[in-house]
Amino acid sequence: MFCKPYLHPAAAGSTSFTPDQIAALYGFPRIPKGPEQTIAIGELGGGYDTTDIQNYFARLKLPAPQITDVSVRGAKNNPGVQPDADGEVMLDILVAAAAWSWSTGQPANLLLVFAPNDGDGMADAVSAAVAHASRPSVFSWSWGGPEDRWPVASIQKMEAALQAAVQAGMTVTAAAGDNGSSDGERGNHVDYPASSSSVLSCGGTNLQVSGSRIIQETSWNNGSGRGATGGGFSALFKRPAWQDNFVPGNSRGVPDVAGDADPQSGYQIVVNGQAQVIGGTSAVAPLWAALVAVFNRAMNKRLGLIQPLLYQAEPSFRDVASGNNGAFSALVGWDACTGLGSPDGAKILAQLSGGAPEKPTVPVPQQAVQAAADAGILHGLQATLTRFGRYPAAPATVLNAALPLVTAAVNAEIQQVFQA
Repeated sequence: MFCKPYLHPAAAGSTSFTPDQIAALYGFPRIPKGPEQTIAIGELGGGYDTTDIQNYFARLKLPAPQITDVSVRGAKNNPGVQPDADGEVMLDILVAAAAWSWSTGQPANLLLVFAPNDGDGMADAVSAAVAHASRPSVFSWSWGGPEDRWPVASIQKMEAALQAAVQAGMTVTAAAGDNGSSDGERGNHVDYPASSSSVLSCGGTNLQVSGSRIIQETSWNNGSGRGATGGGFSALFKRPAWQDNFVPGNSRGVPDVAGDADPQSGYQIVVNGQAQVIGGTSAVAPLWAALVAVFNRAMNKRLGLIQPLLYQAEPSFRDVASGNNGAFSALVGWDACTGLGSPDGAKILAQLSGGAPEKPTVPVPQQAVQAAADAGILHGLQATLTRFGRYPAAPATVLNAALPLVTAAVNAEIQQVFQA
């Protein structure tokens, strides 16, 4: 296969969510009225079963999507032949449609563009969506491959198609990959088309929830060979102007945004009649496609190349500042694991619509962060000594008690720096 889908089955005992639950957790705005939107989704194999989709949405008590298929060079909806590809197709449909319907109460209008999995398939699919009478406002890609595996001519053709999409006012989302900072190769690599500056690149997180509230979110990394969010710095594309003051160096930083992708906090879907839990950045691209479509509906406009606006709205994101994807660590602010962070949909919409940011975007000097961390470590150790000074305990007992005290003290010190 020239490109591959990014999805991973969950292990037993994992936590899982339906897409509408994810939309609620991420604060997707409720927009019952507004212009209809068409969400295009590119597929390079596999297919869907209409009965599965109808039954799934009946269980969610949401309206089932209206799906129109587009065939590029003979490719078509073909379920049952490639099970992995079928999982990708169903994940794309169910996530995008359920998130949209949860926000709007209306059935999603989906344009499924099936294309051959060859060097020109992705470009031809984007071009077909741009030319379609439904005028999709968003296009989602959950397929891709390492930049260095792409022929130059194929990237050139894809870039021309993506630029035509941007000129048509279409936002293109793409999965950042599921193989960490290496993208499954030696050294550090990023995934294409997620690395294109014409694409909203989508990384992945692990989501921990209590009731209806997110209590922790970290960069997705389950270890070597078990999946981790893609991310890093492009070897082909220079840093776009809208990443200035966010991304170090001169290369395009990947990803731009993130969302739940870890199969251990995965998505409940159905494939060929079988219920499954699946994760991967494959889920994040259609999730963000649905959110952008909701933004378009709320603002009554096509946001198109939304990346510059999202970077300006950085204070409204849920920052993810822990974990790593191999070579890169999640940090306060943009990082090469989770980008700007995961969405707080209503807050981002408010800022896109002209609302004031909740905090100033003045960068905090790294020296101040380091000083706060050092102070937190000192305070945490002092608290530990106070606790055990008069009552000696085994070293393991002291260490177990010290860790949460030090962690809490460091978090408190750093929080004060960013609130100052």
